[in-house]
Amino acid sequence: MGSLDAEKLSKKKASLKAKPKSVAPKAAAIPTKYKKKKGQKNTTRKAKNENGNDEVQAPSASASASEQLSFFLNEFQSANGIQLSSLELESIKESSILELSRSLDQDSKSLGMHMKAAFGSLWKEVLTEGQLLEGKIDPGSPAVLIISSSALRSIELLKGLRSLTKECHAVKLFSKHMKVEEQVSLLKNRVNFAGGTPSRIKKLIDIEALGLSRLSVIVLDMHTDVKGYSLFTLPQVRDEFWDLYKTYFHHRLLQRDLRISLYGPIPNEAQAYAHAHTCIYMF
Repeated sequence: MGSLDAEKLSKKKASLKAKPKSVAPKAAAIPTKYKKKKGQKNTTRKAKNENGNDEVQAPSASASASEQLSFFLNEFQSANGIQLSSLELESIKESSILELSRSLDQDSKSLGMHMKAAFGSLWKEVLTEGQLLEGKIDPGSPAVLIISSSALRSIELLKGLRSLTKECHAVKLFSKHMKVEEQVSLLKNRVNFAGGTPSRIKKLIDIEALGLSRLSVIVLDMHTDVKGYSLFTLPQVRDEFWDLYKTYFHHRLLQRDLRISLYGPIPNEAQAYAHAHTCIYMF
């Protein structure tokens, strides 16, 4: 009897020492194509923006005019589900792309220097003077129009033009905290630089408040935000931009009356693939 009790006690102690089985669910397996290979480095660079937040930056390598034009036309055709005719493609030359100095960064602080270089010896007359000249300078007709994906980004880029806009202030063309009536009033004066978002820019052109008679360069902001979106990839803004472009700018490009500046690095194939899968899996 004593030996039986001793045997039961021994089994009870052994069961207490055994580790209990976990009832927690197993972690979902990472799909093979998203697993980071051993030794693989994260090539996305981060920098601090003015608010101290991390800001994703694309590689800084600059593309040639030919590469930029190819990228732009591919985006145009893809976003709109169209194919340009051979006649149209022949009409759009590499000179339609404003090649920027490779010795300067393509950030907000350097925008003014890039624009001075773009207008050569005429930069002071075209970009800084504030007087309306009847028959020559129409009110509300900028020489440079900067198009961004957000109001905050527009403000940041316009700050980079302060050295050129002391006499003739740049006009902000976005809806955030600004009424159409206020912008219409500002556009009754001489305007050398204007910057904003596609929707408000188109509205102001539609109502003939924003003129295009002097427009020589449109700067398309290629900046990507912390979520990886840009002017060409943020869904609603992208559609509004191409609507604006088709309505008012494409025919001017065909007639060689307009130059486009893709300001900032254009994405490569790897970045485009990564962006397409951002919503599927977060690294």
